[in-house]
Amino acid sequence: MKNAVKTKFSIKDLESLSGIKAHTIRIWEKRYGLLEPQRTSTNIRTYALSDLQKLLNVVFLTENKFKISKIAKHSTKEIAALVAELVTETSAANENHAINSFKIAMMNFDQNLFHKTYNALNEDKPFVTIFYETFIPLLQEIGLLWQTDTINPSHEHFIFNLIKQKILINIEKTQINVPPLKDKTFALFLPENEIHELGLLFLNYELVANGYKVIYLGQSIMLSNLKYLSSNHPNLSFATYFTVQPLAEDIPAYFDEFNELFGNQKLNLYVLGAMTSKIDELSLPKNVHIMMSIREFVNVVKNKSATYA
Repeated sequence: MKNAVKTKFSIKDLESLSGIKAHTIRIWEKRYGLLEPQRTSTNIRTYALSDLQKLLNVVFLTENKFKISKIAKHSTKEIAALVAELVTETSAANENHAINSFKIAMMNFDQNLFHKTYNALNEDKPFVTIFYETFIPLLQEIGLLWQTDTINPSHEHFIFNLIKQKILINIEKTQINVPPLKDKTFALFLPENEIHELGLLFLNYELVANGYKVIYLGQSIMLSNLKYLSSNHPNLSFATYFTVQPLAEDIPAYFDEFNELFGNQKLNLYVLGAMTSKIDELSLPKNVHIMMSIREFVNVVKNKSATYA
């Protein structure tokens, strides 16, 4: 099916995308005439993409100490100009505005807006800062939007692939400028039927940027395919993401299979991702380490005193 731009939004969509309760949106409409929704034959409000953009701009201004009563006195164009002016004044404002711009780019399948927003951030911030301060909060919001049916998988895939492009570009730049200096090698992979790759790709970037050699295997890798690596790469560790796979009840058996594969070598396996919350850390094999975030992982591997046995 062709991915069409979503041009009509319910008040529930606006609530999910803006973080403003539907009740408040209705008050702003009635009291200040902030938005002018169309109505269906059954008197249900529907909003255009321009309404969503205006609301996001209004929310941005309220978060920066503007009163709604004063904002409402301005035209849509003047509100956008106020936002643009504020964005140029502080990096924090730029960051918040960028998240809203990325949302609009996603909803409208607008890659030019995505790249324009990213390039504006990149003028003042390195890629790693953009990822932690902007992309991670954006991805967290997208996860919630998907759960509430505000967006569909086509929106998610669109924005994920654009972020993936930026990660790959920066991995290539870093590989050229930062040759491997450490003797440890990390093999990065996702379990079978696991395709959520952004976290693993960014982990690749962080390890390369810190001077480690990385063997990037990518999505949906059978454990048996890892065996060959251990005989050819000394001082090898593995890292993976459990986002939806393996299932919680299969995780203990997965760790057992990993250790059986390598026999007495007891190679380190670092595990990140949403499914880690379902793991009983007291029953973990000693060579399996749960990492709550990429930052924690990077700090552990950089700090030799924290190296696991």
